Amino acid sequence: MIQAVLFDFNGVVIDDEPLHLKAFQEVLSSEGVVLTEEDYYGMLGMDDETFVRAAFERAGAELADELLLSVVEREAAAHRALLADTLPLFPGVDTFIKALSHKYPLGVVSMSRRAEINYALERAGLARHFSVIISSEDVSACKPDPECYRRGLERLNETRGQSHVLPYRPDECLVIEDAPPGVRAARAAGMRALGVTNTVGEQALRDAGADSVTRSLADWTMDAVHHVFDTEWGRK
Repeated sequence: MIQAVLFDFNGVVIDDEPLHLKAFQEVLSSEGVVLTEEDYYGMLGMDDETFVRAAFERAGAELADELLLSVVEREAAAHRALLADTLPLFPGVDTFIKALSHKYPLGVVSMSRRAEINYALERAGLARHFSVIISSEDVSACKPDPECYRRGLERLNETRGQSHVLPYRPDECLVIEDAPPGVRAARAAGMRALGVTNTVGEQALRDAGADSVTRSLADWTMDAVHHVFDTEWGRK
């Protein structure tokens, strides 16, 4: 039975993958590094520093530590500027999060930096609904490595342990992801996975191991989570 829900962030809560693509293209081009849309979406699941290293390596360009940090900071500033007018939450995701928070502890598990996550959640009025946030600063490996989701479970259980109740098991956690590396990370951590086709198609998410796939979280409720993941009908 599902006891906790962990959300990926970019591509699940906030529709900003195209904005990150634009910001990275702008900053990287100033350094003579070309980033195509195919390149960008082929590196989903990476934290910013790993992403920049991979982009420079693909271009055969040298990357000193100072330049790495500069590119990351400039991309963050460009991305924040693109969010100035509107925060592009996916349709229905705020309603879904608020509804789930009445029954489940919620967490965010993302390769984004904590400042980016906090900014968007605060601005959207959703921060109070999440008891755990795992960001790129909290882990040493990117998705599809399961470290991030294992760390999320550890954090959930730290607060649970203070109440002297049994810890959550991995299979009691539902992960919501939009990309194959995230789904693989969740499944490697022993968790259930709901894929959302915000970024890639249904088959790619199923091939990665998603238990169920949806077009939009606007179509989901607490009852839907129960019927798909807590019943024999919803088990593989």
